[in-house]
Amino acid sequence: MPTSWTKFGVEPTLCVDLVKHIKNCTNLEFCGLMTIGMIDYSFTPKNFKLLSSCRSEVSQALDISEEQCELSMGMSADFEQADSISLILHIEMGSTNVRVGSTIFGAREYPKKQTQ
Repeated sequence: MPTSWTKFGVEPTLCVDLVKHIKNCTNLEFCGLMTIGMIDYSFTPKNFKLLSSCRSEVSQALDISEEQCELSMGMSADFEQADSISLILHIEMGSTNVRVGSTIFGAREYPKKQTQ
């Protein structure tokens, strides 16, 4: 589910169709859904609720338990917040993974684009 113009995903209404397609690809294994959270964590982010709903729909469509569909919600910035409220929120919303690569490896350095 896209949250910015630099990140891409799938519209929630197409989630089940995409997962069904992945299940038919011999070299791919579906293991879960991922989203990038909103900046304001003073409330339960809508995209977390939406991803949780998508997980329910996918689980029902594939006849699998929800535990078989991982939810990846949260990143290093969430983990590093002083009060850790956002990290707790991710876990309470059902996140089974929190991506903390930047905390471990440092911020990514992107090559500068050449201007013509």
